[in-house]
Amino acid sequence: MIQFRIQPDSEIPASTQLLNQIRYAIASRQYPPSYKLPSTRALAMQTGLHRNTISKVYRQLEEDGLVESLAGSGIYVRAQGHESGSKLQSPILKQHPQAYKVVQQALDELLSQGCSLNQARELFLAEIDWRLRCSARVLVTAPARDIGVGEVMVYELEEALKIPVQLVAMEDLAALLDQTSSATVVTSRYFIGVVEEIAAPKAVRVIPLDINDYAKELNLIKNLPKDSSVGVVSLSPGILNGTEVIIHGQRGDELLVITSQPKDTYRVQTVVKRAQVIFCTDKVSFSAVQAAMQIAQEDIIRPPKLIRCENYIGIQSVNLLKRELGLV
Repeated sequence: MIQFRIQPDSEIPASTQLLNQIRYAIASRQYPPSYKLPSTRALAMQTGLHRNTISKVYRQLEEDGLVESLAGSGIYVRAQGHESGSKLQSPILKQHPQAYKVVQQALDELLSQGCSLNQARELFLAEIDWRLRCSARVLVTAPARDIGVGEVMVYELEEALKIPVQLVAMEDLAALLDQTSSATVVTSRYFIGVVEEIAAPKAVRVIPLDINDYAKELNLIKNLPKDSSVGVVSLSPGILNGTEVIIHGQRGDELLVITSQPKDTYRVQTVVKRAQVIFCTDKVSFSAVQAAMQIAQEDIIRPPKLIRCENYIGIQSVNLLKRELGLV
């Protein structure tokens, strides 16, 4: 941070001293275009000047065309000459004052790698066009035998992305892709190989999703007393099978594991009556277990501990998908 110094015994007014120092910082590019100037409070603490004096200096800089004030954001150094063009009139730049700097840095990097300006322009436009087309339609796919895991992914993605997401059985994916090229296909990494083979001839992008590590849930299972009964309820039979394998790998035969899908009412009742701890991997399963506990409350001596698991999709995968779709 540049240190501005005010000489109180100088014949030059304090406001003029500060004005000249900021002008120099801008002219020497210590404060480059789009740089946010310190707040009046911060500058008052540094220089000992009253905030009103600093505001007066900032207004003078704005009148001179060196800075611009963005409502609710702050005071920024204006681009000048070739740096500005028509960009200063752009509402996007006013909304995202650092945007031009990001674009400029990316363009400089491309030029340093030997791209011409026309080539760089084609790269930018191609990527933007690609993302616009792909974000127009997001498809989640899973095998028909385990369409439940697809339902889990659709629910979580719609919650995170705030856009419609369509579920399609893997067996129907090729036929659907014949009807559109404007889509992004999303699937669990478990199925990525098969899905890529289906999508490759259609020139459609496929993004694999990593699943949550379930560290909290596994730690709880690790510390359960021997001979405890553990219930697991999920829309996905694949998740249920995988969970049984993981719990067995953690505890062997020390724990009794009872699994169910939410649609199997009798089985869910068994889980509720016998398990000390019940893990639900999705909203539908959680609601089904809550309803079963209400029905069986008179038959349950000690109600089980009910746990709504963390999301099936890892947060890093969700953030990556947001960036790829231009939703960040």
